[in-house]
Amino acid sequence: MGKRNLYLKTTPVEEARTRYLEALEKTWTMQYETIPVVEALGRVTRHAVYAKYSSPLYNASAMDGIAVISSHTYGASETSPVRLKEGEDYVVVDTGDPIHHPFDAVIMAEDLLETESEQEVEIVASAASWQHVRPVGEDIVAGEMILPSCHQIRSIDVGVLLSAGILEIEVTKKPVTAIFPTGTEIIEPGDEIREGSIIESNSRMFENMVTEQGGIPHRYPILEDDYDKIKQAIQDAVKVSDVVLINAGSSAGRDDYTVHVLRELGEVLIHGVAIKPGKPVILAFVEGKPVIGLPGYPVSAYIAFENFVAPVLAYMGQRILKKDYEQKAVLSKRLVSSLKHKEYVRVKTGIVGDKMVAAPLARGAGAAMSLVRADGFCVIDQNCEGMEAGEEVTVSLYRDPEEIQNTAVITGSHDLILDVAADLIPQMHKGMHLSSTHVGSMGGLLALKRGEAHVAPIHLLDEESGKYNDSYVKRLFQTPVAIVTGVQRIQGIMVKKGNPLGIQSIQDLTRCRFVNRQRGAGTRVLFDYLLKKEGMEPDGILGYDREASTHMAVAALVASDSADAGMGILSAARAMDLDFIPVGEEWYEFAIPEEFMGLPQIQAFFQVLKSPQFAEELKKLGGYGMEKTGEIRWVR
Repeated sequence: MGKRNLYLKTTPVEEARTRYLEALEKTWTMQYETIPVVEALGRVTRHAVYAKYSSPLYNASAMDGIAVISSHTYGASETSPVRLKEGEDYVVVDTGDPIHHPFDAVIMAEDLLETESEQEVEIVASAASWQHVRPVGEDIVAGEMILPSCHQIRSIDVGVLLSAGILEIEVTKKPVTAIFPTGTEIIEPGDEIREGSIIESNSRMFENMVTEQGGIPHRYPILEDDYDKIKQAIQDAVKVSDVVLINAGSSAGRDDYTVHVLRELGEVLIHGVAIKPGKPVILAFVEGKPVIGLPGYPVSAYIAFENFVAPVLAYMGQRILKKDYEQKAVLSKRLVSSLKHKEYVRVKTGIVGDKMVAAPLARGAGAAMSLVRADGFCVIDQNCEGMEAGEEVTVSLYRDPEEIQNTAVITGSHDLILDVAADLIPQMHKGMHLSSTHVGSMGGLLALKRGEAHVAPIHLLDEESGKYNDSYVKRLFQTPVAIVTGVQRIQGIMVKKGNPLGIQSIQDLTRCRFVNRQRGAGTRVLFDYLLKKEGMEPDGILGYDREASTHMAVAALVASDSADAGMGILSAARAMDLDFIPVGEEWYEFAIPEEFMGLPQIQAFFQVLKSPQFAEELKKLGGYGMEKTGEIRWVR
């Protein structure tokens, strides 16, 4: 007669799972491999991935029509049309065609009036510089981080990686999982059914669940209830597999041998958990590999898999267990929509105070990176003209709610160090994340005041005092705000390698094509201050009204010959291999309301700022000083 397995006690589910995962962390060494990007769907990145190329690779027409020299269109009106000549004033273009100097704008085909000559057209409205033109790097900028480490690759990520010139990528290996159905009474589907036979189906369910969790399943033939055969099968499996699942034979029956075999071959950490159904679970290790005994009843088997196998596979594959759900959120920006369509607007989300905030991302059809950055969608129904800022909306999320809850929402001035911090936070503080959107320093402070962000990166120069940030914060906030010192960085003029135009100062910008930062950006404030200091008027600079939203976007436009010069930081110039004329040093700092200072995700951000890993990454970028990083002063 077989020996019965008696449970001395049952362990609470959370305790059993925690103990098993803690033991797994001590025995398991992460494994990696390099694979083609086209095969990377669902895989998890080992390192942060940076773009090799910009997208678009060139200034591209966003419409079918004609590329024009915008200055040749000035004065056009309904009462005074302007006639343009092909080759002299315009060239015909289709969507996606390159736009070359001196052409700097596109007029849509439907806005053109025919003339008696096929080589001439008339227009009744002037064209603004760079209208309907997608600039170099509008979507992806060479040298910027596309994906962080420990990121599970999605369909849109594959497309963006290829667009950025990335063909191979290093990822975490999929855990190979051996699946053994056991039981003398079970038969394969399709076999002859006799009294006492049970059709085996659990292992096929496990195969698919393993695949869903990012593993590679290997289902073996049915094992009869034989001690030696089960023992040999497990011994063989642990040599070629990362995880072994034994289905049935884990309970207290006379022919349930699994727990005895595992005690002989390795260590049984848990036998029996306080869960119903699913009590007879075995959590063991053999030769350092996790071996899990699962109950035979299908519902029990399913529940036990979800509670114990799924977390093990997620850990080994560095994946996050995700569940889709919908959440109410407050819209941070007004959305206007056409009555003709049901529109899916990509959003970034975060929990600020007691509410979820949804910040809309780029809505253009060419903005593939907005899908990479998005946390989900806000749907605007057909026959709805849009939604107002502050309105409550329903967001369909594909990020884990807990991940969103533990995300530091950073809105304001752009700097490459935010990408570095976003990459380091989940590595150094498991479960913590950073989300940043770039709206300029003033935009960040206003978002902070509206309760739509935890942190606003700022570098706003006070012209009267010559100091940064404090006066702006004091003017906007009635409650205490901490200003945390980030980095000292160098602002200057980015020009092409070799500086072909010999630009040496602000005065020289009157003889080149310039690209500016957006209104409210700290760099724009500094540039306006420098112009005023030199007694220069903005109208004297060609391109003063042409705006880019990040330092890297400015650098990409200069590097691509779309502009001759632009204001930005040294690290961006180095990233794009540009020459750089310094104009001054400044402090890039972080404004944080008092009520957010104690949040765990904000504390994780502080710790990353002061970490050796962060310092090492900034050393690689160049152009930063860190002697005061992390210092706090209060503005009350």
